[in-house]
Amino acid sequence: MVDLFLNRVLVENNSDQDELNTEREIIGILENRILLLFFASAECETCQTFVPVLNRFFKKLKDPAHIEYPKLLTLIYISLDKSEEQQEKVLKELHKRTLFLAFEDPYRKELQAMFKVKDIPAVVVLRPDGSVLSPNAVQDISHLGTDCFRNWQESAELVERTFMLNEDFDDPNLRSVTDPVRRLKYKTEDDKRKKKWWKLWVKEKDGKEEEEKDETWDMKRKNGDKGIWRRR
Repeated sequence: MVDLFLNRVLVENNSDQDELNTEREIIGILENRILLLFFASAECETCQTFVPVLNRFFKKLKDPAHIEYPKLLTLIYISLDKSEEQQEKVLKELHKRTLFLAFEDPYRKELQAMFKVKDIPAVVVLRPDGSVLSPNAVQDISHLGTDCFRNWQESAELVERTFMLNEDFDDPNLRSVTDPVRRLKYKTEDDKRKKKWWKLWVKEKDGKEEEEKDETWDMKRKNGDKGIWRRR
């Protein structure tokens, strides 16, 4: 799935409209995630009706205000609008974490053809490996809400590493680009206790070594003094 947008420019739907155009940025935002490609246009009344539904769905899964651990999910708006003004109208209604392709990017039409999107609104759901989970999940999102994400997650065998035990990270092949950040953020209290215990043990060990060094030095001094008295 990452390959789908490598060498492309994705734009964040925030006030600055930051561009993600490096390989590292694209991998970081797409790797090990379920991807939603939202095809729509401002002229489509059904699309406008569906946007608030999609926003609520996305917020419940991604927004820290609604969920403690945001899900591994990315939403990209694929505009089928006839003008940049129409595209901006739709983007204003979409969640700020939504990504999109610039209006002048012809890849929008290529994606439409690639996934055979004829009717809109359409939400194409992709597994992390790029295969299609659902050619159009609009009805599932509208009727099942966030429950349909659980179904996608099971079907995609998506690994939520946030909840894995520390031992599971011993295999470096399981780690993603963002793994070190998540490990730091979700470090358990048990880890903290182990770290505290280790510091105390090292401190005590260092103290004993210093004492042994002092005792050895004292013995050498005493033996040296005895040798001096013998020579005299």
